[in-house]
Amino acid sequence: MEGNIIKKSELRSLGYGFVAQEYLQDGEDEYYLRNMQNRNGVVHRKLTAYEIEVLVRNRNTSDDWNQILVSDAFNPELVKNCKFYGLVRIGKLEPYYLEFSDLKVPVGLYNSTIISSDFGDNVCIDNVNYLSHYILGDEVIIVNVNELTTTSHAKFGNGIIKDGEDEAIRIWMEVCNENGGRSIIPFNGMLPGDAYLWSKYRDDEQLMEKFKEFTEARFNRKRGYYGKVGDRTVIKNTAIVKDVWIGSDAYIKGANKLKNLTINSGKEGKTQIGEGCELVNGIINDGCRAFYGVKAVRFIMASHSQLKYGARLINSYLGNNSTISCCEVLNSLIFPAHEQHHNNSFLCAALVMGQSNIAAGATIGSNHNSRSPDGEIVAGRGFWPGLCVSLKHNSKFASFTILAKGDYPAELDIPVPFSLVSNDVTHDQLIVMPGYWFMYNMYALARNSWKYVDRDKREEKIQHIEYDFLAPDTVNEIFNSLRLFEKQTAKAYLKQNDPNKKYADEELYAIGKQLLKSQKDVVNKLEICAEDFECSKRKVLLVKVPQAYHLFEELIIYYGINELMDVIEQQNIASANDLQQIFAPVDKRNNWQNIGGQLLPSTAVTELKTKVKDGSITSWDGLHQYYINEGAEYLQQKQQHALASLIELTGIDINTVSVQTLNSWFTIAASVKEWMAKGIYEARAKDYQSKFRKLVYDTNEEMNKVLGKLEDNSFIKQTNKELDLYRQRVETIRKKLK
Repeated sequence: MEGNIIKKSELRSLGYGFVAQEYLQDGEDEYYLRNMQNRNGVVHRKLTAYEIEVLVRNRNTSDDWNQILVSDAFNPELVKNCKFYGLVRIGKLEPYYLEFSDLKVPVGLYNSTIISSDFGDNVCIDNVNYLSHYILGDEVIIVNVNELTTTSHAKFGNGIIKDGEDEAIRIWMEVCNENGGRSIIPFNGMLPGDAYLWSKYRDDEQLMEKFKEFTEARFNRKRGYYGKVGDRTVIKNTAIVKDVWIGSDAYIKGANKLKNLTINSGKEGKTQIGEGCELVNGIINDGCRAFYGVKAVRFIMASHSQLKYGARLINSYLGNNSTISCCEVLNSLIFPAHEQHHNNSFLCAALVMGQSNIAAGATIGSNHNSRSPDGEIVAGRGFWPGLCVSLKHNSKFASFTILAKGDYPAELDIPVPFSLVSNDVTHDQLIVMPGYWFMYNMYALARNSWKYVDRDKREEKIQHIEYDFLAPDTVNEIFNSLRLFEKQTAKAYLKQNDPNKKYADEELYAIGKQLLKSQKDVVNKLEICAEDFECSKRKVLLVKVPQAYHLFEELIIYYGINELMDVIEQQNIASANDLQQIFAPVDKRNNWQNIGGQLLPSTAVTELKTKVKDGSITSWDGLHQYYINEGAEYLQQKQQHALASLIELTGIDINTVSVQTLNSWFTIAASVKEWMAKGIYEARAKDYQSKFRKLVYDTNEEMNKVLGKLEDNSFIKQTNKELDLYRQRVETIRKKLK
């Protein structure tokens, strides 16, 4: 067996020949890209004889003192016990010390081996065993680092290849599916929508090729880029930093290994990486944090996301404002506002569309039903699997699905939003309760929507993220659910009363609608089952269907009225004729898609893909501008969708929309707002009223000290205030329309 390949070269060549001559064109040298990168404007000069004498006296060495260039404000007394090789350029050094987070270090270069690097003003470099081919900004602090180096073919986490490299070494990120069938090329600046579009439309080869071209055009294939450390960045007690581009104001302490990364950071979004982290082949965006033994490989952390406490993130995209702690996430694409905190949860081969929360013991994406790792989970926004939930590939869930604790033995397709799904082992059946959130957990539903908006810390909100639980996507799912309820109710009724006659779907819809609207007592006695919710022959039972049907209709009216009130106020509507003019241009309710947390009409997604393929959109920046343009249109598009939903649900003729009709809708909407506020209070009050919740407290005073007083709950106060304002707003519009 061949041993390690150790090459021997003359010592005087150390620090030179960073870029092989074969990769340089006429007029280029190994420093031309370095000179382009270093834009600090410092004018350098050669050392004086006196400065060289001081440097030698301070136990510094150099292969060629003429290759040490300094600024006029250079102080040789602040450079001690360093070895220099190649071209080194040093900025201002003044007799100060810099302090950051109780770390106090003198300005200067000490006890380090430095190869072909540039230093900004007043840097603090101490005990860096090997510093090679880096450009450091002003007031950078680097102490106790084993290796800080850049190779000539560094890619800084981007999935590109350099001149002379084979395509096989390109880094791909295998999201959503373990077999690599949805692989995407990571790049600095990739948004959740980009990752989704690239991973989703695999049958559109022209689109896939365009995305690859966009990525290639974004970067230079030339060799010779240096690593960078931005102004005021601090790196201490870290082992290996190799091929890493680091922005300003970052803080890295105690990391084991950082390799092939871009770490974006800045004044408005300071990125921190802490003890024991090993991060390889990734993009880390502004305001991110990774602490305490995190392992991440082939990954992107969107801005203001966190990895903590031994979490593992592999072949995955983590959306903005998300947190993963303690657990393992593989081959997943996660939209913004995801939470997963527990040591024994597992997420694999999944598309999770945001506002999600994965509980302890949850195993999402186990392959117990397959001999190969080729399954997927698709979870709409608001996905919430409970304790110790185990799900199988392939499964799909509508928005705001919550799953009760249990091992779900077969694949699931749950199309009804806001449902509680339970595995009834005793009776060997699956139970689905539509509208669960509104009936029993309104506090969590409403508070989560509020907190996601409050916690959205993105500086550049290129994609307009929808956090409201009532939006075009969920309302469309509600409409589909109403039809499903009607059909399955009719089937359950006819099974008892007319089992031999065959009915067309439209007839079933009509029968079910009549039963649900006017014969609730009859419906309450029926056993209503769902079809194709589970890949099994066992029963799937729909419970509380009449309540959910009535609730869903009210929610559509509430959604529509909320948007209609905005239009009335914006357009200063004061009469029935004006009201009819609002509805006149409204088209039929349209389909929508969740593109990385941003809701887009399906027509806009089709247009986007067409523009990419026909050359109207020529870059990722152009695609991002499309997101921005659509985001600017979203509120108006949402209003049109809401009005179309009102018309479709009520069946009203837009030419006869009257103030009286509107008042009836106002009454329903106000009622919905009131029971929502009441539900928010009652859901939280359970924690104060339940005997078993109070078991651990000897007195109410102790409970209030621990939990805080119910009447002092800030979110409940805010909800009640919003209810009062809503009532006032409705009355103001009513009076105006009279």
